[in-house]
Amino acid sequence: MKFSHNPIMVAECMDALDVKQDGIYVDCTAGGGGHSQAILDRLGPNGRLIDIDRDIEALNACKQRFEGKSNVTFVKSNYKDICRVLDDLGIDKVDGIMADLGISSYQIDNPERGFSYMESTAPLDMRMDQSVGITAKDVVNTYDERSLFEILKDYGEEEFARVIASNIVKQRQTKPFETCGDLVEVTDKSIPAAVKRKRGHSAKKTFQALRIEVNKELDGLDKALRDMVSRLNPNGRLVILTFHSLEDRIVKRCFNDCQTDCICPPSAPICVCNHRAVGKLVNKKPIVPSAEEQQQNSRSCSCKLRALQKL
Repeated sequence: MKFSHNPIMVAECMDALDVKQDGIYVDCTAGGGGHSQAILDRLGPNGRLIDIDRDIEALNACKQRFEGKSNVTFVKSNYKDICRVLDDLGIDKVDGIMADLGISSYQIDNPERGFSYMESTAPLDMRMDQSVGITAKDVVNTYDERSLFEILKDYGEEEFARVIASNIVKQRQTKPFETCGDLVEVTDKSIPAAVKRKRGHSAKKTFQALRIEVNKELDGLDKALRDMVSRLNPNGRLVILTFHSLEDRIVKRCFNDCQTDCICPPSAPICVCNHRAVGKLVNKKPIVPSAEEQQQNSRSCSCKLRALQKL
């Protein structure tokens, strides 16, 4: 299957990133290279792009797409390791960084990756980096009921987390989970029909929760954002795309901290944190896809763009 992905809000991302011809830029989640292509289109011969992705299939697709481009460097890594990546490349500061925190269309649509509840025979995998880590199959077959409940409640915001967790544990005692269809079968019987009619597919929230757990998407996100800000040149831009409220809250809170001098609790009589603002918001409110883009690409509907400029 060819790696393909529809990049979201390309024009808006480029406006927020404010690409300079001779600048150094990092695409932390290169994916199919859509946003990277837009950055390259704006770079001059002295500009440089660093493409990072932990999915080797995505990185290989970018290498093929940008073959012959001497100003692109490809690195297989997690964006949370951006400081190490830049140190290894001998780069101190950059002029812009962007990260699309969503899952790619290729990962969803490729049955072998096990991300989609629409692929009943697909293996329960969900790893963005298939060379390391546990799979969704490992999670549902080995985590205890309380841990499953907490994951579904916290990461999926699933109101029926308790009954789904209970049914998962009951099911695996007689037949271990192997495929996406096995899990869908359990979620389907765990949620009342009237509720399913109103909210859509029964497994959507469960699959989101497992994907976040498998890939540790929220672990270390705040630190990664602060690391990114620390590696920006003055007036450099950080652009982040989020796709669900959990990650967006982390980004919003981090950006608010970055533009605030004191972050002491309101009850503190005097400032003891010695915190000073390091950036300012490019847009006060998050940017969302146009109605036209949402209509053309339904996967863009939940996307929010936030951008910060380094002081």
